[in-house]
Amino acid sequence: MGRGDLPHAEWARLKPHLPKSGQRGGRWASHRRVINGILYRLRAGVPWRDLPARFGPWKTVYERHRRWSADGTWEGIFAAVLADADAEGRIDWSMVSVDSTSCRAHQHAAGARRKPPRVPGKRRTPRQRRPDEGLVRSRGGLTCKIHLAGEGGRRPLALLITPGQWGDAPQLIPVMERIRVGRLGGGHPRTRPDNLGGDKAYSSRRNRRYLRRRQIKHTIPEPKNQRANRQRRGSKGGRSAGFDKTIYRRRNEVERTINALKNSRAVATRFDKRGYIFHGTVTVASIRLWLRP
Repeated sequence: MGRGDLPHAEWARLKPHLPKSGQRGGRWASHRRVINGILYRLRAGVPWRDLPARFGPWKTVYERHRRWSADGTWEGIFAAVLADADAEGRIDWSMVSVDSTSCRAHQHAAGARRKPPRVPGKRRTPRQRRPDEGLVRSRGGLTCKIHLAGEGGRRPLALLITPGQWGDAPQLIPVMERIRVGRLGGGHPRTRPDNLGGDKAYSSRRNRRYLRRRQIKHTIPEPKNQRANRQRRGSKGGRSAGFDKTIYRRRNEVERTINALKNSRAVATRFDKRGYIFHGTVTVASIRLWLRP
């Protein structure tokens, strides 16, 4: 077993959730070897063609990652791993925080075709039709942004990829809507944490109304300009948002979650042209964090 490969305990957690067959009734070959190849590229950030020979043909590894990113297989595995973790009591729902991080894109991540190739037998998903591919060119070069919600145990619950110039506040609701942790015994998935934390960038009347409507307690500081505007409106401005500094200190947990994700070089620097493939790359990094004890 090479450095960074799945140990037996992590493979035992992952194996039950992998697809059992491929197209036309065939079998997926060498699941563990191919996934170890994907994890190697995730950790080292090397081009697919430079994968060591012990992982088999590089094109097999790349095609499986591309296909599973396109048809939602990685997302399904991520959801299954979250359900297992919740059943084992490993998800800390007491505090979930939202934050974002910018990722510089390599020059090879630019220039994707406008219409991505179809996956045989699969409908093209909305994330494959985005014309911007989650990239924007700014003064610092090509960038994209990862928005995520992290639980108290410093692991991600939901994530979203956007172009680098998109603001944080408008993405709070889409990220929160992606938190759906299934229950192994059946029933509705869990979608609400006990408390939600965020920095000033997430403070807006729209976000606070959304959280109040869903009865989610939140700890988000109010910027000075918003506070002054509310006070200027008098009774129409509403009450001051509650803010607990002790709870707010736990917001560093999501920052440490981001740091853990960006330990993977293929996450810290985006090498993927397609937005849906990069989304799959970040999802694989999230799955790996949950597989570890």
